[in-house]
Amino acid sequence: MRKVFALIPILFILFSCKKVKENIAQDAIISAMTSGQWVITQFTNNGSNITSSFSGYKFQYYSNKTVDAIKNGNVEKTGNWDGNASTMTTWASFPGAGAPLDLINGTWHIDNNSWTFVVASQANGSDTKTMRLDKQ
Repeated sequence: MRKVFALIPILFILFSCKKVKENIAQDAIISAMTSGQWVITQFTNNGSNITSSFSGYKFQYYSNKTVDAIKNGNVEKTGNWDGNASTMTTWASFPGAGAPLDLINGTWHIDNNSWTFVVASQANGSDTKTMRLDKQ
């Protein structure tokens, strides 16, 4: 019986450490995303390169999980975003947005990333999209 009670603090510490690591990873994502503006340098929709549709756009992410789509220096639309380090996913939502911003909506799998770029993909049925964002 004493062995069971001795394991409880160890299990608590192990689970607490995992949560701390997850929080550190989440904080790193927020820090990376919110420092500087981002531009879409590549966007394909079902194999068609439509990167030029995003010409003039910059994206400013904020720690309160909002994001501004800025076109030619003016905020065109404000949306929401979030990221999950453990599942390597991020999502964005620009409610009521038209093209091309509506193409960003949804959950994206992060395929490759660093502090200065993110490559992500999204599959919805037969629709597939890929996007690369680079920090300015």
